[in-house]
Amino acid sequence: MTSYIGPLAQESTPSIIADKLRKAIGHGEFKPGSQVVEADLARKLGVSRGPLREGMQRLTQEGLLVSIRNRGLFVIDMTPREIRDMYCAREAIERAAALLILRDGDFESVGLDLHAIAERMKPVRHDPAAVGEIDIAFHEFLVQASGSPRLVRMHRTQIIETRMCIHALESTYTAADNRYLEHRRIAAAIRDCEVERVDELLSDHMDDAIQRLTGKSPAPAGNPTAQATTPGK
Repeated sequence: MTSYIGPLAQESTPSIIADKLRKAIGHGEFKPGSQVVEADLARKLGVSRGPLREGMQRLTQEGLLVSIRNRGLFVIDMTPREIRDMYCAREAIERAAALLILRDGDFESVGLDLHAIAERMKPVRHDPAAVGEIDIAFHEFLVQASGSPRLVRMHRTQIIETRMCIHALESTYTAADNRYLEHRRIAAAIRDCEVERVDELLSDHMDDAIQRLTGKSPAPAGNPTAQATTPGK
C-alpha cells in the first residue's frame, strides 16, 4: 500500500502537511477512530511541531480530526450516523452541482465526459477497489464541472470521508452489482438535460450507498429521530 506519510520533498508548509494527512486518512493509513500522535507524525514527516499543529488544526476544522480533551487528536469514527450525515451532505452538494451544470453549463459535453469516466468501470467491474476509485473520479468531475469553487471545496472533505468508507462498501458489492450502468444512467441524464431524472438518480445513488454501508435505509426527510445513533469513540 502506498504510504502518504514520509519526509516532505519540498519546503514544509501547513498546507502541504494538511494535504498529506488528508490523503493518508482517505486511503486508510490512519483508520477511523485511531489516534494521531503529534510526535510520531513530526518524526515521519521530518517537520517541526509548529507547522504540523497548524496542518492538523486545518483537518480539525474540516471535521476529519476531532480533539478529545486529555486524550489527544483522533480520526473521526465513521459510525452509521456519521455515514448517513456524510452522504446527506454529498447528495446536497452533488445535486446542486448538477443543477448548475444543467442550468448554466455545457451539459452535453459534461455528460459525454462523465460517460467516458463511467466506461472505465466496465473492464474492471469485478475489481471493487478499481471501481471505487473510478466512482470517486466520476463524482469529483461532476462537482468540478459545476464551476463552483465553494462546492468543490466542500466536496473535497466529503470525498475523503467517502474513501474512508470504501473498504466497507466494497464488501457489500457482488459480481451481480453493476455500478457501471448506474453511473452511465447519471451521465446520460445530464447529457440529455433531464433535470428531474438527474436529481432522482443522484438521490437514489446516495441512498443505495447508505443502505449498503449501514444495513438500513436512510431516515425519511425531516425525521432525524429515525436515525439510530451509534456512540463514537
